[in-house]
Amino acid sequence: MLTKIMLGLLWLCFGLYAFLLAPPDQPDTINLIINLSTGKWQDINPLIIALFNLMGVWPLIYTSLLIIDGRDQKIIAWPFVFASFAVGAFAILPYLTLRQPNSNFTGKKNLVIKLLDSPLLGVIALITATILIAYGLINGNWSDFWYQWQTSRFIHVMSLDFCLLTLLCPILLQDDLTRRGLKNPFLLPVISLLPLIGPAIYLIIRPRLGEN
Repeated sequence: MLTKIMLGLLWLCFGLYAFLLAPPDQPDTINLIINLSTGKWQDINPLIIALFNLMGVWPLIYTSLLIIDGRDQKIIAWPFVFASFAVGAFAILPYLTLRQPNSNFTGKKNLVIKLLDSPLLGVIALITATILIAYGLINGNWSDFWYQWQTSRFIHVMSLDFCLLTLLCPILLQDDLTRRGLKNPFLLPVISLLPLIGPAIYLIIRPRLGEN
């Protein structure tokens, strides 16, 4: 119960901070989002391009965890999964607040579960994340990013959203490890050590779920 309360408060505080305390919106924010979404990346800092696209990789990883986790939950995971592609942790936090700890998987695997249980999304996430991280680190302008982080609500909140998704992932990973009979206490810290990369590798190498 304490964990649920803390997650609920975190969701509330993050929302209040994003809309009331974060740096103000910039006049060009809508155009920036449109250009980032449509691949018109000329004159945009590669770090921002990489971060924006990495925010689309995180939901792939969460999809592979949430849908399986939601199989035996009272709440339906799909709405939170779809919303996470648009609003990131703003959608994940309510699910984590409402769910129950669940380290079991019961019943048969349907086609969707079989797909999510396969290494496919992990491979896609790992390749995409590696390319984007390398692109941002090699070509990015850190001083410009720092300035935009201080002055643009969009960049500021998106960065915090990325950090939150990184910090929240181990909650689902812990149950997924147990669900698959992986009880080594060092696995979770090792997987969580590298944002995106660690969880993506885990999705590739984790044992497949059994059926009963």
